[in-house]
Amino acid sequence: MRWNQFFLGIGIGAALTYLASSQLKPATISSDKALHIVKKAFKQRGKIDGSWIYTVPEEYKKNDLTYQIYKTGITRTADGEVEQYETIVDATTGTILEVNRV
Repeated sequence: MRWNQFFLGIGIGAALTYLASSQLKPATISSDKALHIVKKAFKQRGKIDGSWIYTVPEEYKKNDLTYQIYKTGITRTADGEVEQYETIVDATTGTILEVNRV
């Protein structure tokens, strides 16, 4: 076997690996990233005391559309009063779909 054939094979293998990995990106964002998005949005309005997230995406229907979502929660104190919020985050895009005060 010649060296140029060997290096050609390595080059083709590397190119195919790159193409395959770019096509096989995960369909959802991580739960950590989803929680980071929610916390960033809430921090614009003040300090956050606590937060949580269900780390397994679940199915959610809204306006006849089905989403894969993460449920998150935020606790904060505003004007001496404890406020708790539950949010619904699209697990594919990271868009906050719904915010409910609990």
